[in-house]
Amino acid sequence: MSKHKSRAQATSLDATIHVGKSGMEPVVGELKNQLKLKKMVKVKFLKTAFIEMGKQELSEKLANMTDSELIEVRGNTAVFRRKG
Repeated sequence: MSKHKSRAQATSLDATIHVGKSGMEPVVGELKNQLKLKKMVKVKFLKTAFIEMGKQELSEKLANMTDSELIEVRGNTAVFRRKG
């Protein structure tokens, strides 16, 4: 599936994971688990998550940590897709 089609599908998703001041470490396992069950997962970044780096950098790091594909970063949300 192309990124364009994935972006279109992502608009109907609700954010099921929230990243806050605790950082990404607590949500890595949860994102991995949700990606096993679903093809795509939307993650919302709270404003307190941007202390060390920006949205794009946080999203790319989270994609690398979970071995997933970053589909899109829009506003304070990012969409990740399971590889394969």
